Amino acid sequence: MAKLLIVDDEKNIRGNLAKFFEERGHKVRTAESGAQALALFSGEDGFDLVLTDYRMAEMNGYELLQLVRDRDPDVVVILMTAYATVESAVAAMKAGAYDYLTKPFSLDQVEHAVERALETRRLRGEVRGLRDTIEERPFLESRSPAMQRLFQDAKRVAASEAAILLTGESGTGKNVLARQIHRWSLRREKAFVVINCTTLSEQLLESDLFGHVKGAFTGAIKDKPGRLEAANGGTVFLDEIADLGASLQAKFLRFVQEQSFEHLGGEKTIHVDARIIAASNRDLPAEVAAHRFREDLFYRLNVIALYVPPLRERAEDILPLAERLLSAAALRNRRGQLSFSPGTQMAIANYSWPGNVRELRNAVERAVVLSQSDQIGPECLPDTLFQLPSRTPLSASSSLDEIERDQITRVLAESPTLQDAAESLGINVTTLWRKRKRYKLD
Repeated sequence: MAKLLIVDDEKNIRGNLAKFFEERGHKVRTAESGAQALALFSGEDGFDLVLTDYRMAEMNGYELLQLVRDRDPDVVVILMTAYATVESAVAAMKAGAYDYLTKPFSLDQVEHAVERALETRRLRGEVRGLRDTIEERPFLESRSPAMQRLFQDAKRVAASEAAILLTGESGTGKNVLARQIHRWSLRREKAFVVINCTTLSEQLLESDLFGHVKGAFTGAIKDKPGRLEAANGGTVFLDEIADLGASLQAKFLRFVQEQSFEHLGGEKTIHVDARIIAASNRDLPAEVAAHRFREDLFYRLNVIALYVPPLRERAEDILPLAERLLSAAALRNRRGQLSFSPGTQMAIANYSWPGNVRELRNAVERAVVLSQSDQIGPECLPDTLFQLPSRTPLSASSSLDEIERDQITRVLAESPTLQDAAESLGINVTTLWRKRKRYKLD
């Protein structure tokens, strides 16, 4: 049984379709407009499939398609129209529509399309589950005593409603741990919404977080709900929280305290019940002392603090993790069963991995792509694995900022272009540019 949302401004069409699919055991909701459909989408646990008319007043099916897929990338959308053109069909498919039905159609035709769409959704879920198991399970099956203690603590606090702050270097797996905490929590059946605070300008990030009303700023041509609303009942994960600007920190503080906010340019107060997990690779107490991060927000987020150790501090995990990442990369790149040669294993085990799990994943992916045999030799690994460290060893008292600055400096010196450096670090060029500016590495 699937959960379907049928959207059409013609009462007879949506009523007949709803009755037809309910008789086949599906749970069906209906809406007569795009706005009503979005309200249902926000207020319920989500839908497996949306069957929507293309031509409707105010918001057409194409616009609805984009909005619902922004909220839930896994939802399957089928468009219906009596005014089909090649151009509109191509645009809809590019935007993520599964199918495009031309009216009039028989109930058998629409049933066949819905069955195929639901089967595709099921298969995608199985593939995603397999990929997540292959890539994330090694992180959760660590042999390191420090990581085992971390997982015990994380599992214990997952059942609570307390805010959690994850700290540690870039690439250590804070996002994986955040997702696992959500899976362990009582909110596991609700949404897990990820917001990366480094990828957007302050205005765009504010709109992404809180939503906006039509006319709030240039280009705001319609009301747009925020991603915090999509997390209602679930968990919101804010990655790199230290990159929030001062004005956004103040607005987000209110959300943390009251679980309420207003859309950008709006007056209506919106209440959202969401568990908050934040992460940072920077030393937040140092950011507070330097007046770059609000002290009150830090203490609101720092209710439960969990530190994720770098890969070099859990050497016993490096080779097992590399093996599992190899299996995932081979599956992704349509390769058969692959293995590392003894020399490759030695190089992987002896390297310090300053970029942590992210750097290891990138190195393994590179090796899978370049290898011409089933056994991956050392020549397929990045040259950095065979170079003596050129930096001064960091002490145990080094701050996260010092570690990150040292890592970025080294990678920039070794990379021919900024794009190459960003790929080695596992971040995008915009984020690297901001970090260069922050650490005055220009």
